[in-house]
Amino acid sequence: MASRFNPRSADARWQQAWDEAETFRASDDSNRPKAYILEMFPYPSGRIHMGHVRNYTMGDVLARYRRMNGMEVLHPMGWDAFGMPAENAAMERKVHPGEWTWSNIATMKAQLKRLGFALDWSREIATCDPAYYGQEQALFVDLFEAGLVYRKESEVNWDPVDMTVLANEQVIDGRGWRSGALVERRKLNQWFLKITDFAEDLLEGLAGLDHWPDKVKLMQENWIGKSRGMRFRFDLTAPVGGIDRFEVFTTRPDTIFGSSFAALSPDHPIAAALAAGRPDIAGFIAECKLGGTTAAELETVEKKGFDTGLKVRHPLDPEWELPVYIANFVLMDYGTGAIFGVPAHDQRDFEFATKYGLPIRRVVAPSAAEADRPVEGEADSGDGILVNSRFLDGMSVAEAKAAVIARAEGEGWGEGTTAWRLRDWGVSRQRYWGTPIPIIHCATCGPVAVPKEQLPVVLPNDVTFDIPGNPLERHPTWKHVDCPACGGPATRETDTLDTFVDSSWYFIRFASQPTDRPFDRAVAESWLPVDQYIGGVEHAILHLLYARFWTRALQRIGKIDVAEPFRGLFTQGMVTHRTYQDAEGNWLLPEEAEAAQAAGRPVKSGRVEKMSKSKRNTVDPEPIVEQYGADAVRWFMLSDSPPERDLEWSEAGIEGAWRFVQRLWRLVDANADASGEDKALDRKLAQTIAGVGQDIEALSFNKAVAKLYELVSAIEKAAPSGSRTRATRTLVRLVAPMTPHLAEEAWAKMGEAGMVADADWPSYDPALLVEDEVTIAIQVNGKLRDTHSAPKGTPREELEAIAVANANVQRILAGATPKKVIVVPDRLVNVVA
Repeated sequence: MASRFNPRSADARWQQAWDEAETFRASDDSNRPKAYILEMFPYPSGRIHMGHVRNYTMGDVLARYRRMNGMEVLHPMGWDAFGMPAENAAMERKVHPGEWTWSNIATMKAQLKRLGFALDWSREIATCDPAYYGQEQALFVDLFEAGLVYRKESEVNWDPVDMTVLANEQVIDGRGWRSGALVERRKLNQWFLKITDFAEDLLEGLAGLDHWPDKVKLMQENWIGKSRGMRFRFDLTAPVGGIDRFEVFTTRPDTIFGSSFAALSPDHPIAAALAAGRPDIAGFIAECKLGGTTAAELETVEKKGFDTGLKVRHPLDPEWELPVYIANFVLMDYGTGAIFGVPAHDQRDFEFATKYGLPIRRVVAPSAAEADRPVEGEADSGDGILVNSRFLDGMSVAEAKAAVIARAEGEGWGEGTTAWRLRDWGVSRQRYWGTPIPIIHCATCGPVAVPKEQLPVVLPNDVTFDIPGNPLERHPTWKHVDCPACGGPATRETDTLDTFVDSSWYFIRFASQPTDRPFDRAVAESWLPVDQYIGGVEHAILHLLYARFWTRALQRIGKIDVAEPFRGLFTQGMVTHRTYQDAEGNWLLPEEAEAAQAAGRPVKSGRVEKMSKSKRNTVDPEPIVEQYGADAVRWFMLSDSPPERDLEWSEAGIEGAWRFVQRLWRLVDANADASGEDKALDRKLAQTIAGVGQDIEALSFNKAVAKLYELVSAIEKAAPSGSRTRATRTLVRLVAPMTPHLAEEAWAKMGEAGMVADADWPSYDPALLVEDEVTIAIQVNGKLRDTHSAPKGTPREELEAIAVANANVQRILAGATPKKVIVVPDRLVNVVA
């Protein structure tokens, strides 16, 4: 009786063997071609989830495959370890953020090791380690000294309960994501990186990213947001506080005759001048400051305005006056802090004009005949020709834009210009658990960079979280230092860096880790750019854009000669699971739903959705690995769905993967030396070797799996022969990137030397990929009666003779002569009886 593969013993044994042999340790000095495979490193939240398993399995298969093809592979792992969740844990669990983080790292590392990933753990980094963030501080100092870092007062999202700045993504329906408090707009001095200096380069660079998904490139293009428009001035009919005009920017100068109003940001200098003597205006501005600063949020917020009583003259008609409002949806940091409203062709303006009874005048229509068609329900953003626009009538939108810009420039009240949606990157965070910004504030010298010999600036451990706010700000000693420039009393910067900074260069540190500098340029350049980067599409904009910027910034200051950090990018689908609720609407874990159903309690089966803690439709990988072994979990992650699509987790799926693992083992266990050749099996093996390799390179793992299923079936059906023996032994190498523990066990059982992880990818005779035999369908009166294998190109007369002589055909003919025989070479013979 055939033995069974025992993953409980095999997994641990081979994982230990790989560790002891340092099998996956990458050598900087190797003369083999280099390959850098990287999955986005995880946040150490406490436990890995199925999304991690899928992501890292994909990268692992590619890394192992490249090693078997003679490449020196860098496949590292680390931890994106700073961030607010650790501070939340400190407050809730009464533990230090570092203690919570390092404990989670230890747990998750052990879980990842149980899955047998081919990772170079010698290069492991954690962003909360001073050995890492000290080098990040050194790079920050370099950028500061190169003029790419500056400090200015900026409007931020402020959580009055947690007493911290919130990122745009942390403002949900106008409230702080953790505290639930109404978010306020505040002015704070913030540190910024000059990403806008690289806007054109970042945009143009997208064209060369041939191995990135088009959707990701489009998302970045839209985020950078290059647009051609016009900046022009509105003249006030009466000055305010010495101000007699203000500027607006628009991407639609063609619609200038559709103006109904002008609107100012609550932070505009004119608004401030009015508020000084008008309590009603000051009150409205204060109300506007309740709520976030995100452009996306302001698109959906209820549009509110205050009529200042001011008027401006239309630049193309001095007799035409427009009312001036202060509006809650106009941001000072976007454009000029002022807009002109065209309600017929902008939804935001449409909502505002509808609320305040302002004219809605169509100036673009599909045809002149529709010039008077009212704009109702929503703004009309469609293309067409200009109408109701005086000298612009009949022009296309593009022609009208050019005509208005030419008129403005000729008359001196405006100019054509390029605008960018992209804003400089505000990196200040009023939090403890992050990289301290290496700046010292001196009353005499101003902001001074911490000298590099004094780096790292290490976070103090003796902090408390018993009251809200930044513990660094209230620490009794940490922030008090001498100025490095003049020696006088000074204070450290107490803001820490946005955690996106930590992940904007970690891939360089993986490639080179000297102790005395962030990286060795020559070593880093020998690995970079990353050949294949794998991660979720949710990072398509911020992380990937910031990493592209940071690499370019380092290139500009001469630290590295690499512009694009990631040559190839793949965004995998989510792992999903059905959701369940009890009679009261409470979310249930899958095992809780199963127990409730078994007990006869009602359970509502919901939609299949992305696994999430909030809906409790998660599956913990650890007990699954314990029950089925790492290889079955890996195989299931690769086999059921194209990797770019979502994968639904199911018990049936993992059980099917487990059965296939055992099927593979039985095939190897029963393999015995035999003689003789099987040309069809030899051809199938060659096709599989070639096809699986191509599929892995293309990250089409499910297709590779399907080809391996076919090969296993072909081997099982084949009679004992030398070909069958070779195919079985070769199969072990083919499955090694996907089921590495089983492959190692089989490799040893077959008496092969060394480990299969070090073996070469199997070769094949290209001639075997050419089909020299075909299957001929034999029909009688158009109905299939039999098939026959024949050499490709067999002459018509031979095929006709074979078909007529076929036993099934002879039985139907019953001695009669065929009326006609139709031959389609290499495909079929149809005998007409």
